[in-house]
Order: sequence, then C-alpha cells, then structure tokens
Amino acid sequence: MRLVTNTFRETGVRIRNRRDEDLDVCVGLLRAVHEQAGYPINWPEDPRGWLTPASRLGCWVAESDGRVAGHVVLTAVGDRAEVERLFVDPAVTRKGIGRRLLDHCVTTAAELGRELSLEVVDNRGAAVHLYRRAGWTETTRTPIDWGGEQATELIRFSPPVST
Repeated sequence: MRLVTNTFRETGVRIRNRRDEDLDVCVGLLRAVHEQAGYPINWPEDPRGWLTPASRLGCWVAESDGRVAGHVVLTAVGDRAEVERLFVDPAVTRKGIGRRLLDHCVTTAAELGRELSLEVVDNRGAAVHLYRRAGWTETTRTPIDWGGEQATELIRFSPPVST
C-alpha cells in the first residue's frame, strides 16, 4: 500500500491513507451519499467490507477542516487498476474533494505502472460530470440488469492522457 500523504494547501484538502479508525466515519458518509444520491445503488450487506475490497492497492480518505470528507479505493484488476468506492460527504460537495481523490488515483496508478479505468452507472450524473470535467474519456457502455429502473448501463472511463 502506498504510504504517502499529499496536502493540497489551495483547497485545505489532505489525502491520506485510510486507517481502521476511519471506517465508521466512512460508513456514515456512505450512508448519507446512498440516501441523498443513490450511491451505491444497492446498499452493501457489509459496508465496512465493501469499503475494503481484497483486491485493493490502496484506500485513502480526504480530510477537510480536520475531518474525513471523502473516500476512494484503487483496486487491482489483473495488471490494471480501477478507481472504486469514490464518494464525498454530501455536505461538502463541489469543493474539489472528489477531484483530488480522483487525481490521487491517477498519480498512484502511474507510479505503479498500471493502466487505469473506472466504471459508473448511467444514473450518476454528478459523477459522470466530474469525470468528464477531469478529462476522463468514456470508452464503453455495457447494459446491466442489477440497477433496477434507476440505471440501465455501466459506463467505463479511461483517464486523461498525460503529457
């Protein structure tokens, strides 16, 4: 797991490794996101376990004003990496926290020499907008049957090409 902390002074957001003692706060934030924005579509039976997939390359939180305000996991998919479990406290959205977490994953995947991607269901308008604003490119759409009437496709994105 990557043991680095990035501090972003211009926004007061600090990305750090998630610690075990952060899990209860992260589950609470995930519950708020689920209730307000419908992510994840299906509430996990074991939210703590869902936030800690076995294939993880790293788990990070964003701190803002000294409290956990966002979460992300980078997982291994073969020799590639995938951004997962990205969410931000609904009380502090639109402050660049999701973008900082996303950028952290891009940097980490590059350092690990892994091709990166992410998937999002088609009813996550704010997430899709974030990815596109951050320069990510939609590569495929796959029909799904587990999203109910809320979502019918899974959209795959690839990150911006670094120069």
